[in-house]
This record gives sequence, C-alpha cells and structure tokens, in this order.
Amino acid sequence: MALRAERVRNGLITNHLDSVGKFSEYNVPLKSMPAGEKDYAFRLDKRFFENMECTDVRGADLDAALKVTHRNGVYEIDLRLSGEVTVACDRCLDDLQLPVDSDYHIVVKYGQEFKQDSDELLEIPEGDDCLNVAYMIYDTAMLAIPMKHVHPLGKCNRAMSALLKKHRATRSDDPDADLEDELLDGIDDEPAADSAPADPRWDALKGLAGADND
Repeated sequence: MALRAERVRNGLITNHLDSVGKFSEYNVPLKSMPAGEKDYAFRLDKRFFENMECTDVRGADLDAALKVTHRNGVYEIDLRLSGEVTVACDRCLDDLQLPVDSDYHIVVKYGQEFKQDSDELLEIPEGDDCLNVAYMIYDTAMLAIPMKHVHPLGKCNRAMSALLKKHRATRSDDPDADLEDELLDGIDDEPAADSAPADPRWDALKGLAGADND
C-alpha cells in the first residue's frame, strides 16, 4: 500500500511538471469544479504506455472512466479501467493479450504541498488548478496486469517452446529447472514442420542450446 502511494505521488509530481506536455489531456480542473459530480473518459492505446516509457506493454485497448465528486472542498475520485493489454509471453515471447478490469478510489483535497501517506488520501498544493491523473491511470493499469504472463497450455508458439525445452534439458543441474519444467509442461517435444522460426530471438536460443551441447 505504501509503495503504491509513493509511486503515485512521484508520478503526480512528474505529471504536474509536464501538465502542458504529452499528458495535458489528463488534466482534471478541480479548482474550478462546482459541487456535484463530473465524468471523464479516456482511451488508452500503445502510445500512452510508450509516453510512460513502459516497454513491458506492447499494445493496449483500454477504457478509463473517471468520476469526480466534489463536496465541501473534498474531491472523491473513482477510476474504472477495462479492456486488454498486449505483453510478451514469458514462455514463447509471442504476443499475449491479457484482460484488465480494475477500480481505484482516492480522496483529494488541497493543502500546502503534495502529500500522500496512504492510497486513500492525497493532498495537492493550493496553487494547482488541475490534477493530472495520467500516472494514477497508468499505475492502476500496471497493478492489474498479472505477474505471470503465459499463454494457456497448448497455445504457445510450438517452435519457440521446443527450443526452450531443449535448452532446459541440457541444464538438469540448474536450480531453476523445476520452474522451467512447470512453464514448459504440456509442450510437444518437436515443433510443427511449418513453424520454422524467423525471429532473431529464436536464433539466439538455438545458439544457447548448441553451446550447452558442446
């Protein structure tokens, strides 16, 4: 919880400095907002994550729905993220689509400086007319992505999986062999005849397997 608060705080400060740059569309004008509710909608694609300098996400098709409720100088923010992201499969390195379905709630109020001691409450400087929510959205998306990125059994690229399995077989004394066995469980020993690799990553794996055999 504290780690998320620190990451969001750092991101908000960064985005505050860049509020007229590539994240300016994520500015929410809190200071001028009358009492009541206001909805915002954002569409996130690959470019959003590229702007965040995130290399783990290869593609994205996400909807971010933001509702701000203003009462007596206190702003309640409810964020809803839905859609999918594309990442690399940990097993075969091919694209893998993962669903994202996540909520985030935070209370924002004005104070003397940026202050966030928990995930539930954020203070921003009195001089800030807007709150930039880009990093808040980004962090919510990243925390919704599972740590393990693996295709369902039988769905991985067979040629790459076979090379990985061959390489693993030459390292029986490796302490990580059990983990690799789990990842490669259910994969055929031989690739399909029409799935010869054309990716340079596969050439590198072939070289690893050959080096272990020497």
